[in-house]
Amino acid sequence: MRYQRGLLHGATERIGILLVNLGTPNAPTTTAVRRYLAEFLHDHRVVELSRWLWYPLLHGVILRLRPQRSAAAYQKIWRDDGSPLMALSRCIAEELDQLLRHRHGDAVKVALAMRYGQPSIHATLNELVAAGVERIVVLPLYPQFSCSTTASVYDAVTRTLGKWRNLPALHLVRDYHLDEGYLDALTASVREHWSSHPRAEKLVISFHGTPQRYADQGDPYRSQCEATATALSHRLKLNPDQWVLSFQSRFGRTPWLTPYTDQTLTWLAKAGIPSVDIICPGFAADCLETLEEIVQTNAEIFRQAGGQDFSYIACLNDRVDHIKALAAITERAAGNWLKHRLN
Repeated sequence: MRYQRGLLHGATERIGILLVNLGTPNAPTTTAVRRYLAEFLHDHRVVELSRWLWYPLLHGVILRLRPQRSAAAYQKIWRDDGSPLMALSRCIAEELDQLLRHRHGDAVKVALAMRYGQPSIHATLNELVAAGVERIVVLPLYPQFSCSTTASVYDAVTRTLGKWRNLPALHLVRDYHLDEGYLDALTASVREHWSSHPRAEKLVISFHGTPQRYADQGDPYRSQCEATATALSHRLKLNPDQWVLSFQSRFGRTPWLTPYTDQTLTWLAKAGIPSVDIICPGFAADCLETLEEIVQTNAEIFRQAGGQDFSYIACLNDRVDHIKALAAITERAAGNWLKHRLN
């Protein structure tokens, strides 16, 4: 194999922050969504089936039918500045970069990448190297670790570094599901919502689901979601009967983590709960799964089952307290690198 140069000769001790989110199509069209889904669903971390079984189903059925439906969903939430996830992730990256530069000058550079789609992890790592970076902190915007998300980011990073001769020092942030700043920001977002909206009878804390077999085989995602939800409920001083944990966005026919969000909302409505607030702490930025699946589809499910008031609490997005929390996580990860720069 022919190796690429990697770090530039004479690279500085500058620290690069590789901020990574999931990704998004570049347009709300069937063609763009098909291209995005093809990359996403080819990742063995996402779908662990044998390739002999999966590829015929993926190319023969899923990529023929699903892109049109998904494109219609994206069209409902698309903004003038593009995909909400991309626009909000850019804001997070820009504001994090500004805050860290204010604190540390040119010692730090933040660059945004998407695990699937553009800008790619490969291209962004090369961008950081071109800027003279010698040390890199990888910060996936997934508070809770899963083999299907955070581990996939690690795979993509090491796939690029595996072709470099001169490697950077590297720190990978595994998770931040109980980070104090993150929990503080979540708590503040709920309290602010309650100060400007009627408080619902039940708080639904919804996370993206994963196949149950992942948890059965050792993936810590469910336990970390439970820990985040419990910590949030304690900070809000909620009794057990005032909140419920659920999992959304299941795909396929195999069992996923339960209880499912849509079924939970149906059960709550039929049990006579007239109002719910819902928050999705596993998403750093609002996206298709929150703005369409929760705000539109699941709200309708709740109302059709007899519920009345459905109120969504936005993701942390570019809130100041969220940016400060991410900065603190980054600074802890950089650790002695920053101290060395300051000495």
